[in-house]
Formats: sequence, C-alpha cells, structure tokens
Amino acid sequence: MQHRPPPPPAPTEPAGRRIRHEQRTIAAMLDIYCRDLHGTAGTLCPDCARLGEYAHRRLETCPFGEEKPACNQCEVHCYSAAMRERVREVMRYAGPRMPLRHPLMAIRHILAELRRAPSLPKRRRKTHKPAKS
Repeated sequence: MQHRPPPPPAPTEPAGRRIRHEQRTIAAMLDIYCRDLHGTAGTLCPDCARLGEYAHRRLETCPFGEEKPACNQCEVHCYSAAMRERVREVMRYAGPRMPLRHPLMAIRHILAELRRAPSLPKRRRKTHKPAKS
C-alpha cells in the first residue's frame, strides 16, 4: 500500500506546475524520512514539518520559477546553510527509497537533475555619481 505524502501548505500566490511537483517531491521525501527515522505515521514530527514549510516557501520564491533546475544544479542558494544541510540529509536518506515508494516522482526528479541550470541575468550595480559642487 502506497502512502500519500501530506499536501504542501497553501501558497500565497498560485505556484506553477513545476514548483508544485517539487513541493510534492520534498513532501514525499520528508514523509519517508520522518516515518522511518522518527517513527511518525501519516503526519510529520514538528521539526520535519518546519523543514517542509521552509522548503515550500523557498520553492515559491525561486527566482527561476518554472525554469527551476534541480537544487543541486543551481547557482543560487535559496536555503540557509543549516537548512540546506538538513535537506541534504533528508534527500540522502529518502532519495534511494523514492523509486520503491514513489516511482514516478523519482523518475521526474532524476530527469530534472539532467536539466541544465539557466543562469540569471547579471544585476547592474547602481553607481553613485559624485555630487557637483
């Protein structure tokens, strides 16, 4: 019997299809991780729930939007260093288990990792002109 991950929190504005897939994937990985290591069933422990909410918020504000690459291919680090390490830990554990529990999500995630990361346009720095005397 396949267990469905909890739905992502309601976004402030509608997320695109790609972002929703990413949110479902991280929710599924957190579900596997939390159930196996923290002994939860059907719900996440408070710590994993906070990590899931953080990941969903970061996905909603991804500067690449629907062109988003896999996070490990990205030049922009949306997560704080501590949260990035926690997500890596979850992915290291849940990633190898995804094909058994969520095969389509696993395939989609692998394909996303093959996608080339777009680059953001360089921002121009505002130059301050010296005041005329």
